[in-house]
Amino acid sequence: MSDSPATKDPVLTKWQGLLLWLGIVGTFGLLSFFRYYLAVLAEGGEGTFLKQLINEMTAAFGAGLLFFAVRWLAGAFPLERSGWKRHLPLYFAAMLLVSAVHTTMNWGFRAALYPLVGLGAYDYGIMPLRYAMELPYDVLLFWTLIAALYAVGRLRAAREQELRTAQLESGLARAELRNLRLQLQPHFLFNALNTISSTMYENPAAADEMLDRLAELLRASLRTVRTDEVPVGSELEVLDCYLEIMRARFGNRLHLDLEVEPDAREALVPSMILQPLVENAIRHGNAERLGQGHVAVRIRRRGAELLLEIEDDGPGRPASEDLTSPGVGFSATAERLRLLYGDAHRLEAANVPGGGFRVTVGLPWRERGEAAP
Repeated sequence: MSDSPATKDPVLTKWQGLLLWLGIVGTFGLLSFFRYYLAVLAEGGEGTFLKQLINEMTAAFGAGLLFFAVRWLAGAFPLERSGWKRHLPLYFAAMLLVSAVHTTMNWGFRAALYPLVGLGAYDYGIMPLRYAMELPYDVLLFWTLIAALYAVGRLRAAREQELRTAQLESGLARAELRNLRLQLQPHFLFNALNTISSTMYENPAAADEMLDRLAELLRASLRTVRTDEVPVGSELEVLDCYLEIMRARFGNRLHLDLEVEPDAREALVPSMILQPLVENAIRHGNAERLGQGHVAVRIRRRGAELLLEIEDDGPGRPASEDLTSPGVGFSATAERLRLLYGDAHRLEAANVPGGGFRVTVGLPWRERGEAAP
């Protein structure tokens, strides 16, 4: 992409750009006026206020009008690494032309304004000398404008590059989140089918009921396939479908304690966050090991944080085991939380004193419509 300073800035509207131009040109003219007017007074001369004001403001607005020509030149014939030698003579020719036009505009504006305000006819002196006199000032102004245009162009290009990088990173994060969700769905599907398969010959009625619950679970999970966050209430519906499958398998041997504060049901959580964590609790707790067990799910608000706790009654994990990656569901959940919240979340996994294993998820408290962290 070219670093052309003529690239339009989408941040400024046309009216904002016009007001900015008027403000800069007017400020420059007034500062120049005060400088020359006070210089005359300091030297004991007559304070020709109106005359000096017209002279400096016409010079400033003439330069302001020529700015657009200079900007076009810098955009059409950029002094880039590959072509600056070819374009440089054009810049010097344009510099001389801009100076001549600026001096002519000064004469024209003042010749028109002086009689209107009662200053009589305007005399610019010997014009060839005036062109030579104004040239050094205009040369300085010309190259200052070129340098400023290229500095702004570089800053704009850097900002656009940062924006493209951020958009790319955001797109990659969304793609990775979709991929992680796609990992979770076949993960619980295969596990559920294995459970149904192992139950089919021992208890056909339970297996048939589990197939019905599995269909409901798939429908519920598909409803959230296009969104990263859902209210806790919607997530509990998905979890309930999964638990119905487990209840059909274990019957009364699986006990689940669900504690959800009423206002927590409207808080936002990542979709499909509870099911894989509860599945891990069942697989690694006493329910899978001994055929009967207990799992607790607690969801509550603590200040600006939403806390999710999933706890089993199993033997816990050996101290030598990496507690932060106990299975596909857990690792995929950890990565999704990182992508969604960065450092604005916490995920803890630890053995419970006296037996059991607890996973704690802390999320920023947000409800539907609130901005993401």
